[in-house]
Amino acid sequence: MEKSALDSLDQAIADAAGAAVHTATGGAVDPFVFRLAIFVLAIFVGYYVVWSVTPALHTPLMAVTNAVSSVIIVGALLAVGISASGAALGFGFVAVILASVNIFGGFLVTQRMLAMYKKKEK
Repeated sequence: MEKSALDSLDQAIADAAGAAVHTATGGAVDPFVFRLAIFVLAIFVGYYVVWSVTPALHTPLMAVTNAVSSVIIVGALLAVGISASGAALGFGFVAVILASVNIFGGFLVTQRMLAMYKKKEK
């Protein structure tokens, strides 16, 4: 066999042995896999929650999402202000921009929804 084929075979055996030991000892789930599973489940739950909201609840829901975005922007401002690394500063800045767009867009949508309930003037 070639050296690269032996290396890949050794790697496969090592991976299988590691998985067997992990299973046999009752090891914990890898934190990355655990967080990824939570993220994927949150996507599905969020999708079904948002699409099952009746139109009468849309305006209160927008008010709540604006409040959540306000909390996010506070955290993003803290990340920008306290950060020592360039990556944290960049991610914090992007979070501030995206949360600001979300807040202002939410207010505009809420204003349009409330305008639909006003009586039209002649």
